[in-house]
Amino acid sequence: MELEETLNDLGHTVVGIAPDRRSFEAFADEDIDVALVDLNLRDGETGVGIGRALADRRAAVVFVTANPGLLRDGVAGTIGVLPKPASRKAVADVVEYAGRRSPLLSPPGELRLFA
Repeated sequence: MELEETLNDLGHTVVGIAPDRRSFEAFADEDIDVALVDLNLRDGETGVGIGRALADRRAAVVFVTANPGLLRDGVAGTIGVLPKPASRKAVADVVEYAGRRSPLLSPPGELRLFA
């Protein structure tokens, strides 16, 4: 909910919050530019699968988790991981970076990019 408030305050439109895989399916076909995805959801570690599904649909996916080490070498098609807790500024910087997807932009310091 805090991420949703931060994104709304920054002028972004939040398509929805998915606390589990089933909830994600309800809006999976929406046009999603940037997705912030946690690893551990209500139904277990389903975040990686959701992140892959979103990346396959051309969304810029950044994982946001308190356990970034679980992602080891990353997830194909996704951008990276932002460790929690993350400040409002870190979230804003990561969303801007992910939304632009420009190789000319330097990634925010808090974001760990996947290879």
